[in-house]
Amino acid sequence: MVRIYCKNTGTTAEFTEGATLAEMLPRFEFERPYDILCAKVNNVSQGLKYRAFNNRDVEFLDYRTYMGRSAYCRSLCFLLGKATRDHFPGSTLKMRRPISKGYFCMLQKGSPVTADDVRRITDRMREIVEADSAFKRIEVRIDEAIKLFGSLGYTDKVKLLETCGQTYIRYHTLEGTPDYYYDALVPSAGYLKIWDLSLYEDGMLLRVPDRHNPDRLSPFEPQPKTFEVFREDLRWNAIMNLDNVGDVNHACEKGKAGELIQVAEALQDKKIVQIAEEIASRHRDGKLKLVLITGPSSSGKTTVTKRLSIQLMACGLRPLSVSTDDYFVNRLDTPRFPDGSFDFDNFDTVDHESMQKDLLKLLEGEEVSVPEYNFVTGMREYNGKTLKLDEGSVLLVEGIHALNPVLTGLIPDECKFKLFINTIVSISLDDHNCIPTSDNRLLRRIVRDYNKGAFSARETIGNWPNVRRAEVRWIYPYQETADVLFNSAYLVEFAVIRTHAERILATVPRNCPEYGEANRLLKFLSYFTPVSDREIPPTSLLREFVGGSSFQY
Repeated sequence: MVRIYCKNTGTTAEFTEGATLAEMLPRFEFERPYDILCAKVNNVSQGLKYRAFNNRDVEFLDYRTYMGRSAYCRSLCFLLGKATRDHFPGSTLKMRRPISKGYFCMLQKGSPVTADDVRRITDRMREIVEADSAFKRIEVRIDEAIKLFGSLGYTDKVKLLETCGQTYIRYHTLEGTPDYYYDALVPSAGYLKIWDLSLYEDGMLLRVPDRHNPDRLSPFEPQPKTFEVFREDLRWNAIMNLDNVGDVNHACEKGKAGELIQVAEALQDKKIVQIAEEIASRHRDGKLKLVLITGPSSSGKTTVTKRLSIQLMACGLRPLSVSTDDYFVNRLDTPRFPDGSFDFDNFDTVDHESMQKDLLKLLEGEEVSVPEYNFVTGMREYNGKTLKLDEGSVLLVEGIHALNPVLTGLIPDECKFKLFINTIVSISLDDHNCIPTSDNRLLRRIVRDYNKGAFSARETIGNWPNVRRAEVRWIYPYQETADVLFNSAYLVEFAVIRTHAERILATVPRNCPEYGEANRLLKFLSYFTPVSDREIPPTSLLREFVGGSSFQY
């Protein structure tokens, strides 16, 4: 017998050795408004078919949790891939990235995707769901898996598996069709009740349930500017023959990592120069005086602002900078969460009325005393710093709330240039496993926080859900209002980050809730061939996170 402690109920029960989580679930009575999709076993994500042969701590999860959503969406991607392959043998389906509250997919079958194609695929998906076909897991040696996927024409998976350094892997089948996913799936297709498939641009959009209300679809959110940034990166990847992680790994193993770094830096430099020239052009017209720069946590706002300042100087302008952080209210006046902890990402953390008054005075040519926030004392201080805009000046305002219209609502739009920075990952693990944008930023933040001695990996991971909730509420709603979207994702970034993050993630204790996320990130990073940061230049955006930057932060 094995003893299972259920965190949902705070109780322990005994089961026959080898019992599955699905078999255990009925013994534990707790409120379950939505289907249980997977579980944390000793803080690590596992599917409900996981068998316990030793005593374990178990926490059952539904769609409202990150792990539950991930299991559901991975399974849904498998379902789409299976239905597509059934109707279009020999075609290639590529799950490109999350967008517009769904997943953008490209179907390569020799002709454009039509509404009838989507209808046929949808009908087949619903047939499989109604049949409640099981997802079966199979463990094999890596060479057997490579041979299997090679015979099916899955060259993307072959390249990934050839470079992942593992001896055994587990893949899944659905009605006899194999596929590979790097984490848990739901037990069967019958769990996949809420979804939709529609035409989108030159591909399809796989829509998924709302994270807060899983019994309905997440509302569609048009993101044309974000999509165009993604498509631009795809075009560059195609020129370099890089489509997935396996391609990047093979290139690095052939000694081309330095070249990839140089190209990535050149592309970012080119974009920053273009932005600076556009700002300079509008400034010469006599109206533009204010550049608003924002983006989610760890998107690289600070470094982009510094590099943009240099290019603006090269255009003959005199950039001055101010941060919304310096207008934070005093610590005691900071908004709080219901549990009493500080909500540092709330818009009301910024004294936006005072900031807007100062901005208006600056735009009118007045000299203004600007504050500096003391993060040690939690007080806004005036230490003699002043700003004044002359004829050749442009003011750069950087911070997570810079694009919030309330902050600059009294300033005419023709005076403002709005820049949104995000990490839009354009490569994927393989054709059916896209990389979440948030993973990019979380890994950056873990490395930077640890190296600065600010927070441990465990603390950064633990606070990340609060950061993400704040981004959804306060930052992303203004992404599509920007004049320009800048993609700070770096083609070989995960390969470089791996050399820094692995030792840091290894410090997260196994007996804490954050271990599951640390374990997932370690597994994710293991798919990348590690690359030294030696050839990363000191002005690189990556240096903001891995250290060694020539900029002062």
